[in-house]
Amino acid sequence: MLTLTQALHDQIVAHARKDHPDEACGVVAGPVGSGRPERFIPMVNAARSPTFYEFGSQDLLKLYREMDDRDEEPVIVYHSHTATEAYPSRTDINYANEPGAHYVLVSTADTDGLGEFQFRSFRIVEGQVTEEEVKVVEAY
Repeated sequence: MLTLTQALHDQIVAHARKDHPDEACGVVAGPVGSGRPERFIPMVNAARSPTFYEFGSQDLLKLYREMDDRDEEPVIVYHSHTATEAYPSRTDINYANEPGAHYVLVSTADTDGLGEFQFRSFRIVEGQVTEEEVKVVEAY
């Protein structure tokens, strides 16, 4: 199960809406080994695409150096889908290289008639996708 604060949830959704129609992407870092998402880090989609996201190699290097310096790791890796449901695509699965991370997808398309976005979390390990419950709390 992914537990995150309402503030982090809202920041991820706001980023997805702001970058629409392009896919948004980013990371929420937390202390190594804690599994607790704490620091919201929006990234630039280097692909600038409505159907694909890509972290810029320089941005990614800077991010990992910064997380190392702060004894952090990526707890959440998020991105948006702008025209499809919030479910990992084959490309998303192939690029998932953080087996300990929660992969959050936000859809900015109303694909299910339940509203203008979906917020879902998955574990992706060795190509296997498992959806998990998302619990939003006021504070930890």
